[in-house]
Amino acid sequence: MSLILRIALPAPVYGLFDYLPPANISVSKLQPGQRLLAPFGRTERCGILVEIADKTAIAPDRLRAARTVLDNTPLISAEHLEYLRWVAGYYHHPEGEVLLSALPTRLRKGKSPLVPRPDKVRLEETDTETLARLKQKAPRQWQLLNWLQTREGSAAMSDLRQQFDNLHGPLRALRDKGLISLCMADDCNSTRLEQPRFSLEPEQQQAVAAVASRQPAFGAFLLDGVTGSGKTEVYLQLALQVLDQGRNVLLLVPEISLTPQLIRRVEKRLPGPLAVLHSGRSDREREQAWLLAAKGQARMLLGTRSAVLAPLPNLGLVLVDEEHDSSYKQQEGFRYSARDMALVRARRANCPVVLGSATPSLESLKNAMDGRYTWLRLTRRAGNARKPSMQLLDIRNQRLRGGLSPLLLQALDQVLSQGRQAMVFLNRRGFAPVLTCYSCGWLSDCPRCDARQTLHYRQQKLICHHCGNERPLPEQCPGCGSPELHPLGQGTEQLEQVLQQEFPEHPLVRIDRDATSGKGSLDRLLEQARDGRASLLVGTQMLAKGHHFPGVALVGMVDVDGGLFGADFRAAERMAQLIIQVAGRAGRGEHPGRVLMQTRFPDHPLLQTLVNQDYAAFAREALRERKEADLPPYSYQALIRASATKAETAETFLHQAVALVEKQAGKEIQVWGPVPAPMQKRAGKYRAHLLLQTSERQLLKRFLRDFAPALPSLPDAGRVRWSVDVDPLDLY
Repeated sequence: MSLILRIALPAPVYGLFDYLPPANISVSKLQPGQRLLAPFGRTERCGILVEIADKTAIAPDRLRAARTVLDNTPLISAEHLEYLRWVAGYYHHPEGEVLLSALPTRLRKGKSPLVPRPDKVRLEETDTETLARLKQKAPRQWQLLNWLQTREGSAAMSDLRQQFDNLHGPLRALRDKGLISLCMADDCNSTRLEQPRFSLEPEQQQAVAAVASRQPAFGAFLLDGVTGSGKTEVYLQLALQVLDQGRNVLLLVPEISLTPQLIRRVEKRLPGPLAVLHSGRSDREREQAWLLAAKGQARMLLGTRSAVLAPLPNLGLVLVDEEHDSSYKQQEGFRYSARDMALVRARRANCPVVLGSATPSLESLKNAMDGRYTWLRLTRRAGNARKPSMQLLDIRNQRLRGGLSPLLLQALDQVLSQGRQAMVFLNRRGFAPVLTCYSCGWLSDCPRCDARQTLHYRQQKLICHHCGNERPLPEQCPGCGSPELHPLGQGTEQLEQVLQQEFPEHPLVRIDRDATSGKGSLDRLLEQARDGRASLLVGTQMLAKGHHFPGVALVGMVDVDGGLFGADFRAAERMAQLIIQVAGRAGRGEHPGRVLMQTRFPDHPLLQTLVNQDYAAFAREALRERKEADLPPYSYQALIRASATKAETAETFLHQAVALVEKQAGKEIQVWGPVPAPMQKRAGKYRAHLLLQTSERQLLKRFLRDFAPALPSLPDAGRVRWSVDVDPLDLY
């Protein structure tokens, strides 16, 4: 029998696929981690060689040979391949889909790796006379040079493309004139690194010393620091120590919006090169960063969720900023938690991992209380900044203007008249969440979801935020023909309009997904907010996460009631985290901060606890309730989701899954459901859930090892779309 190649292919099938070696290929040149093209049905697919075996369960006449080997050397190291296989096993997701999803888009399609090319632009010495001449005769070139100067003389090509269209001509002209140079990241890196502006506070010093003392061995640390306490400075100090020791650093952030300012701080303070991975960059840019990291040429990898799957040899430190953020959990397809996998990655690399947050998740807090994590606390804001005061505004029986109460408008006027900044927060984009007819009661229901379409006034559209279905804004009621159509509720677009009318002399920026869809718009708007050019800031949670706006003296939260009565048992935790994070934008500079929260439930225990005590008090009470109810983190869950064109089809499949649970596990597994999902119809499909729960993680893991691969054999498995979500965060 010839040697057998066990190949992972991107297919929704558990297990590997057996093939014979390609013709005319020396077996000695085959190594796990290489990509191959293999026949698959009537097509061919790019896969990854995982194992070389000497036997197979496939009949000899059914074995096919792989077509060709795509890489001379492994694209993924044996160590990283083992890690990805572990991840696939833990989440019980088909191995081929996991391994291929860890590759950049071009590489998973079987294309050759890109040849490195210049990815940074560096400003050369330029005199004022040249700049003045360019401003008059070549304004596009002048704009580009002027922008580079604001970035201290260098910038990544990806950042330039986000700011400017049609870059090729101006870049070539400036390079020909000797005004700029194009270089690789490691060649462009400054040899003169900026020193910290302030010395570390005692608590920061203790945190750095605690993590450094564990080097070079594994240790999990929870950096529990109030907003503005200098967690990022702790990250930078730790990263510098590890880089000086010749090892590499992985830094995860939850949102793309946090990366531009962090990139600039990292490049100023730490030796490079730096590789950056997030969805805001082009496929080619992400591939170049991935290859830089995989070859060990990048000293530091900074990225969002998917960066935890990218290779980075010689790993010496893993940092997870805003570890509580739900963005770290992938909610479609391969449903993994980047935060949890960061812990696994650090353990396998035998290096420390630091989870940082002002509002740690209850899971992380319990691990810290139980001694699994070392608990590092930063209880004071850095420098002279003080914790903001928090106050509830009871808006019952109040006449609101665009959702804003007279007291909030009065407070805004007072702060703005003093020349300070104010932020108004509402976690709802669009103009209004629903459009209604006053004559017949018609509502702007989405035809494909159990949800309303949101009014987007500037676009003159009704858009569903769940499935994307949209239609033009009707001039008269589709139900009765009446022109009496009116918006109900508020969104950030309406707040922007009202505040511009109330405070026309004060510049305003709105930061949400709609306002930042244009090229370079997010970075530009955040810059206006940070440097004080905008007096009023309006936005969703994009504005609240991790940003430093030293001029903001007042934060107004328009509606804090939305998360108080959610069906998900994690709703209160998410709401508490959001309130504290938003409040943390106030008073980070020299002026004291104030936070005003509008509510119709001022006596709600969650709000009273946050205002009169702190997040830690809320967390202690929430953990007590979770323990009494036997909910995570005191139990462990897996959610089986099913969707189909008919509701009964999805529920029938899940009833078959229940029978499989009873057959394989008996009463060891608690079964909840099947039940319709809280939003039963979404994107034209009817959804149902089956929740499995155990008191021990290993018990759930052992059960799923046999249960998940058996699901495809159920009678109705082919009639539904189903998934297994281990450690689910979202029960919707």
